[in-house]
Amino acid sequence: MASEQEQKQKALKLTLERLDKTYGKGIVMKLGDEPVEQIDAIPSGSLTLDLALGIQGYPKGRIVEIYGPESSGKTTLAIHAIAECQKQGGICAFVDAEHAFDKYYAESLGVDTENLLISQPDNGEQALEIADNLIRSGAIDLLIIDSVAA
Repeated sequence: MASEQEQKQKALKLTLERLDKTYGKGIVMKLGDEPVEQIDAIPSGSLTLDLALGIQGYPKGRIVEIYGPESSGKTTLAIHAIAECQKQGGICAFVDAEHAFDKYYAESLGVDTENLLISQPDNGEQALEIADNLIRSGAIDLLIIDSVAA
């Protein structure tokens, strides 16, 4: 008689085969079957935050939401990320839905404002269309949308 563990493995194998047949091979896989790729990161500008994030910054190619109460430093964190990305030769864009971007403050944090792309859209839909087009260009290394309330 098969042990409980063997029965579980058999049931799992049958379930995985059924899922592969229904949704395509590899729809469910063991994480250990594939090597984990190192994720490139953009430094945050804060060593403590980079260490807390675990990959030395914000992951490239991912959506990162900086959340917090009003005036808690979210935009400052984003501006630091722009400065760090530019130091690495990256092209950055800032969609300023709040129409509150301060060029001089950004420069004081190390941003090359002459090479920063900035948009101040009229509404949220326009902001997202601009962001979508910039992302699809493949030329942008970092895109900031300030603020999500847009």
